[in-house]
Amino acid sequence: MSTETHPTRRPGYQPGLAAFSALAAAWVFVLVTLGAFTTSIGAGMAFPDWPLSNGSLNPNGWLTNVAMFAEHSHRLSAGLMTILTLVLAAWIWRLESRAWLRNLSLFAVGLVVFQAIVGGLRVLLEPVQVAAVDTSLGRLFAMLHACLAQGMACTLLAIALSCSAAWIAKPVPVGARVRCIGKVCCVLLFLQLGIAAVMRHSFAGLAIPTFPWSTPEGGLLPSAWNFRVGIAFAHRGMACVIAVAVASYAVSIWRDRCAPLVMRAGASALLSLLALQIILGAAAIRTLRDPEITTAHVLVGALTLATAFWLTWLAHRDAIEGTPSR
Repeated sequence: MSTETHPTRRPGYQPGLAAFSALAAAWVFVLVTLGAFTTSIGAGMAFPDWPLSNGSLNPNGWLTNVAMFAEHSHRLSAGLMTILTLVLAAWIWRLESRAWLRNLSLFAVGLVVFQAIVGGLRVLLEPVQVAAVDTSLGRLFAMLHACLAQGMACTLLAIALSCSAAWIAKPVPVGARVRCIGKVCCVLLFLQLGIAAVMRHSFAGLAIPTFPWSTPEGGLLPSAWNFRVGIAFAHRGMACVIAVAVASYAVSIWRDRCAPLVMRAGASALLSLLALQIILGAAAIRTLRDPEITTAHVLVGALTLATAFWLTWLAHRDAIEGTPSR
């Protein structure tokens, strides 16, 4: 539908929309943190019902019981995330002239609704056991739920970045190498977070209890293998691959003469987050998965993916907006 039939839609920077989209994108990480903490303390089934908690929006004892507080706070923050996403999409459809951005906002709405449904199925189907994989159907949905959260973060980040003044005002003519390596990094990081979700919900975080080696004797490979050991080893192996990919991405940005200062700074931040993530991963093992450290490890992993995605989305700015690139 053309913008002429919608006189309220207009091109250019809209400060209110930009600020609200940034708020919505930031709230995802509050939700990720609460979800990670809930899982880290084993409180995912603090309430056996959904969407209410013990049949109430204000269940008795949730402010004094840590497990109940973690799970109910996660549910309340998810409800707020849904409201923020719906308001953002309505705002974009009312004011935004870019059709692709309007469609992206609809995708965000579909994603947040699907995420909520998957979260509910995680609770409701916990009693159903899947003998073939030695877990519950609820935990399989919990793995999917964790992966969808990362997709939601990237989607809202893309919307917020596309509404910013810098995006609208300035082309970003970086080279094809930067764009290509950026996409590779995003795929690898998303796969890693998927592996981590399977590992966490399979209780495999300490399947290899030593770090950096896989055995107390200093062996590179585990001395015995099963599914949990395999997924934990895959997580470590992927971390090595990602370290190389992220370093290559940072170097490609620094060497690209057209890369703006914000991308160069972002490349440095990405490397710093990667280093912090490795430190937190080692600390989580050495503290036997301390909940605070494990939660920080999950949050920094999400921030690492978000930073790589932000740089890659920015690198594709001209193609997205239809401006010729190098």
